[in-house]
Amino acid sequence: MRLVLLGAPGSGKGTQATRLREHLQVPHISTGDLLRAAVKADTELGRQAKVVMESGGLVSDEIVLGMLEERLTTGDTGNGFVLDGYPRNLAQANALDALLGRLGQPADIAVQLDVDTELLITRLAGRAQAEGRADDSPAAVRHRLQVYTDATAPVVEFYRNTGRLACVDGVGGMDEVFQRIIATLAPTPEIG
Repeated sequence: MRLVLLGAPGSGKGTQATRLREHLQVPHISTGDLLRAAVKADTELGRQAKVVMESGGLVSDEIVLGMLEERLTTGDTGNGFVLDGYPRNLAQANALDALLGRLGQPADIAVQLDVDTELLITRLAGRAQAEGRADDSPAAVRHRLQVYTDATAPVVEFYRNTGRLACVDGVGGMDEVFQRIIATLAPTPEIG
């Protein structure tokens, strides 16, 4: 199973990706983790990313896609993967689709975790307080969520238009949301 997990910050992607990794017995690939690992390992792409990150910029799609390609060509992705944190915009979705096609590992499904904006703000504010982050005011969080929504809406449509999108209600207990995701992955019995 090759799964792309989509959802706004605070939607539970990380939690569900970890559970899906265990359930599907495939690696959980987070672009944030890939970036940090490449910088720590001092790889060529890691050095390029470090320069950009230290200057406060955003790491280019080309660098992130290069890291993804390196990761997806390792032996443990042969049976699939759960991709978390990428793509975040339409250009990335197209680039990822082309890369996966070239590797012979096209995405089977994209799962969008849907959570109401006000609940996301509450979740993120709670997370910020627990982590001691005073800079996450409701206004700042609301702005970040709007930026995410504007950039990601075309990604959701991209997967919808290719027939590979499942929207899942991300509200409820972790087990409840997980069961909803699993239900979208199960093949539907044919009637006839």
